[in-house]
Amino acid sequence: MRQQPGVLIVEDEPAIAELIAVNLRHNGFRPTWAMDSASAQRELDDALPDVILLDWMLPGESGLALAKRWRAHPRTKAVPIIMLTARGDEADRVAGLDAGADDYIAKPFSTKELLARMRAVMRRHAPEQVASTVTVGALLLDGATYRVSFAGQPIKLGPTEFKLLQYLMSHAERVHSRGQLLDKVWGDHVFIEERTVDVHVKRLREALGSQAGPMVETVRGAGYRLTAQSAPAALVLAGT
Repeated sequence: MRQQPGVLIVEDEPAIAELIAVNLRHNGFRPTWAMDSASAQRELDDALPDVILLDWMLPGESGLALAKRWRAHPRTKAVPIIMLTARGDEADRVAGLDAGADDYIAKPFSTKELLARMRAVMRRHAPEQVASTVTVGALLLDGATYRVSFAGQPIKLGPTEFKLLQYLMSHAERVHSRGQLLDKVWGDHVFIEERTVDVHVKRLREALGSQAGPMVETVRGAGYRLTAQSAPAALVLAGT
């Protein structure tokens, strides 16, 4: 029998945490509650969940600091993180995504929306394996083994960045709008802002490094494309 997906709820308000936990249990998830950064870290040290629901304002370390630390650690870097917070301004959402969150939900939110976003990030972190190798210039992606390399040197990517690169490489030289990338990489029923694409393109470029990163070009006013003939970095990054 397949085990229920585990969810770590990091929330310092017991009433909110219990409401979320009850709804998750009714929908086939296995929730665990941590009320502060220290207890959340203990839960993660004990077992990795399938997704983390992370409040921003917490006793001790903030949710923003936790997201940065967990995303930087090899053991937890691939665990999906959704920030749940009353801080709904655009600057706060951007800060949350830049810190490593996969999605950002402002309180109050509906149970249906939360469940839809959870399922979406879990799908993105388990991309379909394809038994084909895609090559663009010196950049190689092997969908069967989930490996990426440039000029023979391995490159480590997170699940979303891998799927984004896989799509761009499979449609090299074409320009893709942010909306198109959301539909093709994240799915057409996902409640995510187009700014999310920019954040993950930035992460992808950083992971690819100074040689392969410029292959992911910004086409001002249109979107992004991947090309074997990269433009100078100053031109590529303009308008990001």
